[in-house]
Amino acid sequence: MNKNYYSKWIFMICFVVGLGSCGPEMPKLTNSSFETMTVKKSDIELPYKFSARMKGQNDVTVTPQVSGQLMKICVTEGQKVKQGQTLFIIDSRNAQLELEAAQANLQAALAQENSAKLEYESNKNLFEKKIVSTYMLNNSENSYKQAQAAVAQARAAANRAKVNLGFCTITANVSGIIGEIPVRVGDQVSPMTQLTILSGNTTMYAEFSVTEAIVEAMVKEGVKATEVEKFIANLPPATFVMKNGTEYPHKGRVISLTGVVNTETGSLTCKVSFPNPEGHLYSGIQGTIVMPFAEKGVIIVPQFAVVRLQDKAQVYKVKADSTATAIDVTTEDTGNGKDFIVTSGLNEGDQIVTTGANNVTEGQKVLFSEAEKEVEVKVE
Repeated sequence: MNKNYYSKWIFMICFVVGLGSCGPEMPKLTNSSFETMTVKKSDIELPYKFSARMKGQNDVTVTPQVSGQLMKICVTEGQKVKQGQTLFIIDSRNAQLELEAAQANLQAALAQENSAKLEYESNKNLFEKKIVSTYMLNNSENSYKQAQAAVAQARAAANRAKVNLGFCTITANVSGIIGEIPVRVGDQVSPMTQLTILSGNTTMYAEFSVTEAIVEAMVKEGVKATEVEKFIANLPPATFVMKNGTEYPHKGRVISLTGVVNTETGSLTCKVSFPNPEGHLYSGIQGTIVMPFAEKGVIIVPQFAVVRLQDKAQVYKVKADSTATAIDVTTEDTGNGKDFIVTSGLNEGDQIVTTGANNVTEGQKVLFSEAEKEVEVKVE
């Protein structure tokens, strides 16, 4: 009996000791989760982007010069053609008849001129012999001049008819690619009818408007009106990115910049020339022009150091007592997905919180001495 009694007490003591061993852990050491950086100025290259549309160097709208029925279409959409190649043929029968009639009128006018010339020369001889009067001589001279004028008119009409006949065969003004052909054989066409667009695509132009990037760069460089061409020549190469994100392999160069600002948009029109040796670029293609511009002596901070509060952007500046205070800043995107340029609110030499900025509260201590970096955290 006494043995069982002692056994119970021993069991209870061991159970209590076991419970004691499952109590709170011993305090452990942790480090601060905040990181800071000292603000300094540096240089960065920013990719400025502009929406642009491609256009052939020699895009030509093909329209007929005469009216008539379209008899033949000699090309297909997307076909490459050479300068002088026949594209369309318009019914030329009426133009041929007009030419024949004009040539007949010219022959009649020439005959009339010849008769008037003979009469004038005859009267001139008779006048010298004092057989005819001055009146008859002058009258025959005027008739001869009228006949000469009639010949000139008839010859012009014949040449016009010949040109109109030539207009019935429409040829390519430049070498390039045939665009959409909205007409069909048998259609009645006129000078108001667009037959197609012929794109001379050996060299392509991308046109876009610039509002700030190039204009501000010119101002910063102090470019004068007489130095615009030199400034354009020194601009960096441009890249064309298609809508699907594909980057065109050949770089382009800025070739012109209008010298007049559009009063409605406050922008300048810029034109970039791209070589197109493989013919991969077509008129009408839309995309983005990317041009790198160097920004010198700017304050750059990581994006995670900037805290967004509604319409405000703030960073936490570290004060002399190692506590953080919120500072309103204005920023510009660098386009690299990692950094912001701070245009106001910070000065070189300021210290700000980077990692952990979203967890900082006003007046919170973010810098610690070596002794304070190790703190005891009790877990209940």
